[in-house]
Amino acid sequence: MTASSTAALKLEQVSRHFGGLKAVDGVSLTVQPGERHALIGPNGAGKTTLFNLISGEFPPTSGRVELFGADVTKVPAYKRAALGIARTFQITKLFPALTVRENVLVACTALDRRRLAMHRTVASCTDLRDAADRLLESFGLLPHAAETAKNLSYGDQRKLEVALSMAGRPRLLLLDEPMAGLSAGESRSMHELIDRLDRSIAVLLIEHDMDVAFAFANRVTVLHHGRVLTEGSCDEVSANRSVQQIYLGDAADH
Repeated sequence: MTASSTAALKLEQVSRHFGGLKAVDGVSLTVQPGERHALIGPNGAGKTTLFNLISGEFPPTSGRVELFGADVTKVPAYKRAALGIARTFQITKLFPALTVRENVLVACTALDRRRLAMHRTVASCTDLRDAADRLLESFGLLPHAAETAKNLSYGDQRKLEVALSMAGRPRLLLLDEPMAGLSAGESRSMHELIDRLDRSIAVLLIEHDMDVAFAFANRVTVLHHGRVLTEGSCDEVSANRSVQQIYLGDAADH
């Protein structure tokens, strides 16, 4: 990666207001190709709202969003996905009545031109089925391929959601608290899976736990009240006095 490389993501003074509430207020952020970047901050800091602005769930009130050098500020979510962005959500979003394999097949088909073909089923496309099974195998889910998604354990449902996000071979992946609600063992397993993702993919991770964020990230941005409080390496952020006060409260004063 060089200083002149085109950023995977660049935000310039992005804001989103809901009436008088400034959920995101003038955020600038750059994520380079292949970078592991963590977005941390207390509840209500604006982290998920910022993800919604990046992915195109709704437009910013002001500011500019660039993906891979292209201005996508007014581009809808489905066109941003075609450019190579994918995301997960705080609340797992699957097709609960479909099998695990069918979930992945749907995701694999989303950006395939054959999705509009009416004369053949997706299941008959052996290359897509093979791609789906390879993805399931990489996430340890192939033994569950024929199970209905709603019958998976919560930890495996979270893994499946990340697998779905990878089906379109994204260049930028947004992970919204993928470890939320997991047991200690499930969290370790998820962390290992994320750590094994292709290093050419830029990953922006929302995480409450500073230890998890610092173990994952090359760079960390801290949001507070919708604004960037600080940004830097893990060492720089952990040593920041304001960050210590937000996360540790009075304990930082002793």
